[in-house]
Amino acid sequence: MSCICLVREVVEQYWKLLLRKSFTPVVELKEYVKIRDTIYAVDSKTENGFTFSRLLNFKYSSCLEKADPDHIIALVTEVIPNYSCLIFCPTKKNCENVASMVCKYLKKEFRAHREKEKQDLVENLKNIGNGSVCPVLKQTIPFGIAYHHSGLTNDERKSIEEAYSSGVLCLLACTATLAAGVNLPARRVILRAPYVANDFLKKNQYKQMIGRAGRAGIDDAGESILIVQEKDKHLVRDLVNSPLENCYSNLLLELTKGMQSLLLSLVGLKIAVTCEEVNNFMCGTLLGVQQQLLSKEKSLSEVIKDGLENLIEKGLLKGRISEKDHNSKCTLTITPLGKATYKGSIDLAYCNLLYRDLKKGLEGLILESNLHLLYLATPYDVTSSCSPDWMIYLRQFNQLSAAEQKVADIVGVPESFITKKASGQAIRKNVDSAVVNRLYLTFVLYTLVKETNIWNVSEKFNMSRGYVQNLLNSAASFASCLLHFCEELEEFWVYKALLTELTKQLTYCVKTELIPLMEVAGVLEARAKQLYNAGYKTLAHLANANPETLIKMIEHLSRRQAKQIVSSAKMLLSEKAEALQEEVEELLKVPTDIPGTH
Repeated sequence: MSCICLVREVVEQYWKLLLRKSFTPVVELKEYVKIRDTIYAVDSKTENGFTFSRLLNFKYSSCLEKADPDHIIALVTEVIPNYSCLIFCPTKKNCENVASMVCKYLKKEFRAHREKEKQDLVENLKNIGNGSVCPVLKQTIPFGIAYHHSGLTNDERKSIEEAYSSGVLCLLACTATLAAGVNLPARRVILRAPYVANDFLKKNQYKQMIGRAGRAGIDDAGESILIVQEKDKHLVRDLVNSPLENCYSNLLLELTKGMQSLLLSLVGLKIAVTCEEVNNFMCGTLLGVQQQLLSKEKSLSEVIKDGLENLIEKGLLKGRISEKDHNSKCTLTITPLGKATYKGSIDLAYCNLLYRDLKKGLEGLILESNLHLLYLATPYDVTSSCSPDWMIYLRQFNQLSAAEQKVADIVGVPESFITKKASGQAIRKNVDSAVVNRLYLTFVLYTLVKETNIWNVSEKFNMSRGYVQNLLNSAASFASCLLHFCEELEEFWVYKALLTELTKQLTYCVKTELIPLMEVAGVLEARAKQLYNAGYKTLAHLANANPETLIKMIEHLSRRQAKQIVSSAKMLLSEKAEALQEEVEELLKVPTDIPGTH
């Protein structure tokens, strides 16, 4: 069976599986809408789409009415602390405000519910933050309440999710991102407003959020309540009674990450090397199916032709596309730049820019520190979400050495530009804003690699710690992609060793001496520090350690964890030794074509 037929069969089987009736246990979901102090049940059979359910029975003082005009406290206290509740909020800041507001007006009895476990959670968050805890969480957790959004670090989110799942926390104020991918069900789900940021809810977003209500095997029912202002009543009526939006292929929506990236990989992996084979393959995709069902301005073959021509124009593919025959059998081949691009998983929108930046770097790479290299490893696609604080920008620039300041000038951000921006002066000379933002984010990464403390860096740059951590993770991933990109292009051989070390620094973000220990499975930064301070400073030290001795020397280390660390260190050391042995054997091989070697 050919690769194309095999792929088509896999696609067909996948769609059959999706369409097959599911036998997953279903919990009844009751949908409600709250307007002022009245709760309406969603009922598509009625003319208005809503039927009266009940009035809220909760006594509000004038002070409380002013603080909580949407009656969130009345809604949550009907279920917590005995049952769980989620409040979806439009923005991250609103999550924190709602969590703070609710706990201010809860009775003191709420603090007594699983008090010791809540204290342990605060202590755990303090350890995660190297002694720091978010003031909002410190205030709300004693009441069993927390917020959940991308501003938290991964470890903070994990701790809060575990505490919520186990019932230590009974209420989370969260953003819409929690609705997808995180299994945190609730007895009641409250939608603070029919908006995500400033955009009105789509039906699939609404369904994702209210789908958190009801826990199979725990609750026999779940309920959602959407808080609606009078002005949005007609929009919400349309929302709750409308069908789900159609699902369309993203291959056309994201050309450089979708269609063109797929075409490049098809040729690079030799799955399809002619226009005919490419067309046959694409007919088996979701886009191919939808092109047959929908009338478009361009046919699928024309879209494919445009994509291939664009790749040839960018210098990623070689070949000639027939003007008349879209199914020609002319052979397409991938160029070295094209191979480096798909091997490094580089976004096609930036591959030529990346090549030029690396080429320019060869002319004068500043190696006094890793600042210049960090700039090259700062992802291009994160710059659009960055808004530099110019006073912080200038302050960080002034802390650089003369050689490091030269990096800014090399990449295209002169000192005069930063100074004028910080003082609010008019700028006559045009400077690329993407480069300016990218250098600012490089300063964030540079500070983080030096200090290895996300809390300190987030305060210095006035950014959420979650944003700083996401930037770090993106940079570590991009540095790895950059390494694979350079490995395919001989002219960039000098970058290989530099990027190998930088990728490790960004991946682990710890002091250099701790990196060997961080490579061991089950060892995070705090544990690595404990091991290093106890004298286990290398991989060999750990591999030869006695688990029983480790337990005595390392605080809070279980026997199972100690055995796992030693076993992992031995395996890792063995792999490194085998790799070195293979390298030695390769170097000692005697070429047979040299005179006198026979």
